[in-house]
Amino acid sequence: MSADDVPGGPGPVVPGPPPVLALGQVTVRHGSVAALSRVSAEFAPGTITCVLGENGSGKSTLVSVLSGLTRPDEGSLLLDGRPARFRSARDARAAGIATVWNDLSVAPLMSVWRNFCLGAEPTAGMWPLRRVDLAAARELTARELAKVGMAGVDPDQPASGLRPGERQSLAIARALHFGSRALLVDEPIAPRSVAGATQAGQALLAARARGLAVVVVTANPRYAHLIGDRFLLLAGGQVAGRLTREDVDADSLTRLMAGDDELTALTDEIERTHPDWNAR
Repeated sequence: MSADDVPGGPGPVVPGPPPVLALGQVTVRHGSVAALSRVSAEFAPGTITCVLGENGSGKSTLVSVLSGLTRPDEGSLLLDGRPARFRSARDARAAGIATVWNDLSVAPLMSVWRNFCLGAEPTAGMWPLRRVDLAAARELTARELAKVGMAGVDPDQPASGLRPGERQSLAIARALHFGSRALLVDEPIAPRSVAGATQAGQALLAARARGLAVVVVTANPRYAHLIGDRFLLLAGGQVAGRLTREDVDADSLTRLMAGDDELTALTDEIERTHPDWNAR
């Protein structure tokens, strides 16, 4: 498959909203190995960008940089177009960047409402008699979960009683409610049942509808094409392709993921026809 076989080709560059997050020529080294090499990417509000690649392609390192866990050796991380230096994941959270890791980011032995409100519980009464407002916490949790397709969940049940997709949706609902502007999600369907993948997909689409810049890391091109607006393909720590839903169908995206030669041909063709592509 060549770049000419990709339906629609790269298409004209259409100006969109300014990105919430961007990477500019970022390089991350682990010893002598470059986990990322001069990677540039932009993540716009109201857009789901799926980051795809095989194991070792640099996907996890990219999320680690965006979430404040790793500082790049070279290049820049931009927040609203301005250089940002996160010293920790806490700095990234304070800037409105929420990360939902594949370990589901919830405490399984705590109730659903305690997971949702943890650290920001609603209170009632005056000091020194102020206390957690249990009724308000339960009502808030139920209302916000319904917004991501989880209506009817008992907020008092332990989070361990939720299905994996529901637990991930709980973490996403929490990020939406507490003012996140960017949402990073690591492997939302690995492993997941069809029901769990559907639940996670509903939550991701709800985040997009709320105007968040959503970044989804996945090795599943068909799921990526189902939910994604844009696709950032990585291979060997480098950008191997930037595509949109208009550029490629699910079958073509799957074939591209199956072979580095096809990704290289696609990259070469896009760079030839759009000289400024690699600078974006």
